[in-house]
Amino acid sequence: MNIRKARIEELDALMQIYADARAFMQQTGNPDQWWDFYPPRELIREDIERGLCHVCEEDGEIFAVFYYCKEDDPSYRVIEDGAWLNDRPFGVVHRIAVAKRGRGVARFCFDYALSQCGNLKIDTHRNNLPMQKALEKNGFTYCGVIRIYNGDERIAYQKALDESVL
Repeated sequence: MNIRKARIEELDALMQIYADARAFMQQTGNPDQWWDFYPPRELIREDIERGLCHVCEEDGEIFAVFYYCKEDDPSYRVIEDGAWLNDRPFGVVHRIAVAKRGRGVARFCFDYALSQCGNLKIDTHRNNLPMQKALEKNGFTYCGVIRIYNGDERIAYQKALDESVL
């Protein structure tokens, strides 16, 4: 498997992966995180154009799509009921959707993002138990609760490499 930046001609395929992910979330007790329309097509188009939308692929087949950027995400400035592991600069993963489950795809995506920055933050809906399990299985630490742009709460996780290796 390898990670690369998504291409605009893949937009339809990526939107199908997101539609499948929404259906999976609804089937697993999480109908409210992405509703029936998130992420919108224009947001993914913008992510691609900005070079922030990534795909995990093998032999030309896309297994996952996600947003990765090393940035100071405003949603992560205040954390409730906990604390971040550190206050070093960090990368974020958002909008991860795995098309092929059970092949270590999520781990591969997380490992890629962490290798880019050494300090990674991610959040998910309280009802997204499959994502919470994936994060914990991959060494992320639950840190507390953050609020996203519209005020909704999300549970936040972080994973950091030892500062001595950065």
